[in-house]
Amino acid sequence: MKEYTLITGASSGIGLELAHIALREKRNVILVARDERRLKDVQVALREQYPKNKSLIEILALDLAKSTAAQKVFAFCEENQFFVSELVNNAGFGDYGNFAGSDVKRQLSMIDLNVKTLTELTHFFLPAMLKNKRGRILNLGSIASFLPGPLMSVYFATKNYVLSFSRALSEELRGTGVTVTCLCPGATSTGFGKNAHVSATHATAHPKTTAREVAEFGWYQMQQGKSVAIYSLGNRLAVQTIKFVPRNLLTKLVKKLQK
Repeated sequence: MKEYTLITGASSGIGLELAHIALREKRNVILVARDERRLKDVQVALREQYPKNKSLIEILALDLAKSTAAQKVFAFCEENQFFVSELVNNAGFGDYGNFAGSDVKRQLSMIDLNVKTLTELTHFFLPAMLKNKRGRILNLGSIASFLPGPLMSVYFATKNYVLSFSRALSEELRGTGVTVTCLCPGATSTGFGKNAHVSATHATAHPKTTAREVAEFGWYQMQQGKSVAIYSLGNRLAVQTIKFVPRNLLTKLVKKLQK
């Protein structure tokens, strides 16, 4: 079986930058995203950028928020006899505003993508990794994983799940040759803020951290088998500090920062 790195949400942002890194490291890649035209453009651009690279670039256009998406991704790999030795669960989105006035379908779709599909993909691909006694799983969390998030309540909750799930699974897999890493960046220049409809003064509206910086850090931490990888010293210090802030006060402070 041919060995691959599978990356979801690979047509832009951190996912695309991880695809660049994987190809630089001579990996075969499977890139999954919703926009087929965009994926094909990415495939062509990557082949042109790495002309001497013999790595294979497979693409699969799917809306990963759909109920059957994870099964279709797994079936695609099984039919083509691809062994996914590195699974990158990067796809996800957020939504800004009061929960009571939100579109509940969008909130549920967010849960399906950020939580359900991530969980299913991990469950589908993990057995083969365990059988081969090697594998890497990278789940995209966030600094939001450590916080309650008024005005982005569902998004923060989904990222809290990703962190908790990754930590627990990492411990379960200790000594198996398979590792799980939860990458937790802060605000990153990926288009996340625009897609989440955040306010112009929101922290994610004009971030300085680039997707490439986060991707490089995340890739290295995944290869090292780090359980939780918080990007930047400032974010790591912030996560340590909030442990000493009363929960009710912390929630109020996050709400102020969200406006």
